[in-house]
Amino acid sequence: MKNRVRKKTLIRIFLLIAAAVLLFAGISDGGYRDVKNKAVRICYECMGIG
Repeated sequence: MKNRVRKKTLIRIFLLIAAAVLLFAGISDGGYRDVKNKAVRICYECMGIG
């Protein structure tokens, strides 16, 4: 039972670290600008402006 808990904990830690690395890579690459621009376009389309 302890091995199962340890395995789950290690998987969670690995996924957290991987998510942090990918988040940092996206921010440093300027990906947030693309996401913001797409979100603005979608909102304008919903309002009927764009």
